[in-house]
This record gives sequence, structure tokens and C-alpha cells, in this order.
Amino acid sequence: MIAAVSTNQSPHHQKLLLLARDIKLSHSVFAMPWAILAAFLAARGMPRLVDLVLLVLCMVTARTVAMLANRLLDADLDAVNPRTAGRALPSGRVDWTFALVTLIATAIAFIAATSGFWFADRNAWPIALSIPVLLFLSGYPLLKRFTRLCHYYLGAALALAPVCAWLAIRGDLTVTPFLMAGAVVCWTAGFDIIYACQDYESDIATGVFSVPATVGISRALWISRLTHFFCIAFMILSGESARPQLGTLYDAGVTIATVLIILEQSLVSPSDLSKVGLAFFTLNGLISLLIGTLGSIDVFMHTH
Repeated sequence: MIAAVSTNQSPHHQKLLLLARDIKLSHSVFAMPWAILAAFLAARGMPRLVDLVLLVLCMVTARTVAMLANRLLDADLDAVNPRTAGRALPSGRVDWTFALVTLIATAIAFIAATSGFWFADRNAWPIALSIPVLLFLSGYPLLKRFTRLCHYYLGAALALAPVCAWLAIRGDLTVTPFLMAGAVVCWTAGFDIIYACQDYESDIATGVFSVPATVGISRALWISRLTHFFCIAFMILSGESARPQLGTLYDAGVTIATVLIILEQSLVSPSDLSKVGLAFFTLNGLISLLIGTLGSIDVFMHTH
């Protein structure tokens, strides 16, 4: 398939396509809706178009930097894992230098996007925090070599989305974005623990400190369930803290999201991990879109 797609393209273009496939830009759907909802709440209605465009640019470029850092730092682990050995870097189809240059260029694009908030709103927070944010986002591959809390670190990385979006729009913070961040931390860690179950044997062999590798798949799934329970609690608390901006539609989104989380947990068991892909991407993409879309509509309706 790759050969068919890339026959008439330059080598650099081919490499960019391979990297784009590897980092799965479509997975931006996980954090993006939370950021959009936070932007609506911070603006107390519809944010300005320029701010929304800048926010989307920041989200896409920041996630791209984080994923490229992940692929670069994990290249040695990916090479010995049958599930990931075919990725662009471990397979040798993209060289380390090209990936690093792409990362640096994307980081510059992110910093440029954050500077837009200064020119548009005279808000210096985004550009002031741009480099610390990128460093934090890139730390996940290192932590999983030392601690099983790596799943929660990944959750914290995604949880920067609502906090940073709120700060970018309003220039200050209240309790609401932190409650939203709590929901994102627990939601992400819960599904990442499930996802890590499929790498159980490889993680043990390579010394990766995933929860499944350190406590076993059965216990890991129970930890995931408990973590998702706290996610639901934080989603409810987020809604309560943002009344009356968040109302019936958001509550409906939380209810449906809760059902989807229960379904996600029911799809996997220690003896059957065949539906991890469905549980990971499809259901979690729906959860994020539901919360973000219904919540944003709720805010818009309550301010018009």
C-alpha cells in the first residue's frame, strides 16, 4: 500500500506520510474536544474565531511533537515488540535524523501558534509556557522505563488541554479547568492501562514499567476500572462547578459517556484482549466528542 501511495512523491514527502501514519493524527480527537469545551467555558460563550484557530493549531502541533518524541525515544523498544516493529523508525523506512528535524520544525510551529495569542489578545501565558509544555508532553516515554505511574503521567499530558485552553482564552484559572483535567487524567490513564495489556509480554521482556507488566493483566483491569470511576466523578464535578453554563446537554453527555466507559470495560478481560482496538479508539473517541460537543453547545445556548 505504501509503495502504491508514494510512487510519484519525493523521498521527504514519503517519509512525512509514514510519520503521519505512525503518530495517527486522527487521535487528536482524544484531547481536542476537551480543549474546545474549556475554551467555550472560559469565553463564557463562543470564543473568537482567531482564538479557536490558534487553539486548534496549538493542539495539533503540540500533540505531533509529543508523538514524534515518543517514537524517537521508544525506537529501541518498538524494534523488539512485534506489534510496533513495523513502525517507520524501527523498520528503518524513516531515519532518526529526519524524524528529529520534523520534531524541531513542528515545535517551532507550536511556539509560533502560541505567540498568536499575544498578538490577538495580548495574552503572554501561552508563549511563556510553550517550552515547558512541550518538555512535559515529551516525558512519557522516559517515565515508563522507571515507574508504573506512567499511565497517569500520560493522562496529565492530555489534561493540559483544558487547562491550557482556558488559560489561553481568559488569562487566568478557576477550579473548573482543573476538575476537567482530573477527568482527563483518569479517563486517559484508564484506557491506556487497557491498551498496555496487549504489550504485556513485550513489556516484561524489555523492562517497561506498565501497570499490566508489574501487577498482571487481571489486576491492571481492576485498576483501570477504579480509575475510570474517578473519571466519571470528575466529569460530574466539572459540570457542577460550571453551572449554569453547563446543564442538561452536558449532563446527557456525561450519562452516555458513563455507559460507553462501562461498555469499554466489558469488552476486555484477561482471557480476551481481541477488542482492545475498539475499546481504545472508537469508544474513547466517542466519549471525548460527546463531552466536548454537547458541553460546548450547552455553553453556547446558555449565553444566547
